[in-house]
Amino acid sequence: MTKDKSNGENSALAGRGIQALTKVPFDSPSWVLKLTIGLIGMFAFLQVYSIQAVLPVLMVDFSATEVQAGMIVGATVMAIAIMSPFLGMLSDAVGRKSFIVGALLFLAIPTALIAQSPSIGWIGMWRFMQGLSVPGITVVTIAYIGEEFEGRAVTELMSFYVSGSVLGGFMGRFLLGHLHEYIGWRAGYYVMAAMTLIGALWVGKMLPSSRHFVANPNFRSAIQTLGEHLTNRYVVTACLLGACVLFSLVGCFTFINLHLAGTPYELGTGALANIFAVYLIGVIITPLSTTLLRRFGAARTVRVAVIFSMLGALLTLVTPLWGIIIGLAIMSSGVFVTQAATISYIAVNVKNGRSLASGLYYMAYYAGGTMGAWLCGIVYARGQWSLTVWLLLFVQVLALLVASFGMIKTKPRPA
Repeated sequence: MTKDKSNGENSALAGRGIQALTKVPFDSPSWVLKLTIGLIGMFAFLQVYSIQAVLPVLMVDFSATEVQAGMIVGATVMAIAIMSPFLGMLSDAVGRKSFIVGALLFLAIPTALIAQSPSIGWIGMWRFMQGLSVPGITVVTIAYIGEEFEGRAVTELMSFYVSGSVLGGFMGRFLLGHLHEYIGWRAGYYVMAAMTLIGALWVGKMLPSSRHFVANPNFRSAIQTLGEHLTNRYVVTACLLGACVLFSLVGCFTFINLHLAGTPYELGTGALANIFAVYLIGVIITPLSTTLLRRFGAARTVRVAVIFSMLGALLTLVTPLWGIIIGLAIMSSGVFVTQAATISYIAVNVKNGRSLASGLYYMAYYAGGTMGAWLCGIVYARGQWSLTVWLLLFVQVLALLVASFGMIKTKPRPA
């Protein structure tokens, strides 16, 4: 009798263990969860590109060159590229929610210290420190979504995350540009740091704890998984696409500022901040990518999005300001759809070591952004905006080739 009871208890424990490892599908995540995931994306990217709005001012204040201006943008991006796979592995060992909240808290520190920078070099250092914490938000959030949800819920939450990241990219530039006009860029960075702290408190309160996370503290196993990912066609293709995507985005939105701050436009920081309103199109476009992915599949969606992005980049060569703004809107919309499709591509097709796969993707993604800031700075110094656009088009042609020949065609999902 005792033996039977013991066997029954063991079976129940085993059943609960299996149940804990089995995802419960959520076709309709709550609006609070969607909002929280979106806010995580927003606060992760609030600081990454905010400095672009005041680049012309910083170049005057610190007598900086175009290449130096590009590299203080690239400093954060470079740190994100370096840390992405390692923070993914560390998160695999210690958990998800606490990692996300801790990374947000850390991000507020160098953001506040930028306000004390005595030179362009110090700004670059604090910008690099900002980038060290960002993968602890981005990479881990993607892994969290992939572990806790499945099916349509994954694609839906990914779209909210990308929409939030797009909103954060806009808000950072928009707020700092206008804050500079009222209180100066130094005081503006104190405000940005306070906003990041508020974001950490919200996420700590509202993000549900992981239910399906299984710790993997074995470093040797992580290295083995890393080796598998480096030969995984899904991961490699996504990494190449990501590198091309951020090269284009960073190169475009860093140096279009210098182009529009010069003759004949001579826009101030507030007007330049308003230009970034084209980013808000991504907040609308990105959720629609969910429908495009289900209907046409990832490969076809990415190809069409890259072609749209190329057309938008070409349109920025026109003289009227309204034409340039339309070009930026088209170009960025194509980039946002490509990014959303690529992130979902990894979440759907990679089953093991998701955070590490996401880390590799972001490493390539931000390495591309670093190269975009550096190479476009060199090209802009030699041939201004027109030569920069041709470099962007070359990189987007590479993205189109990757999508056409490297991406495994995923079957469209039934609506």
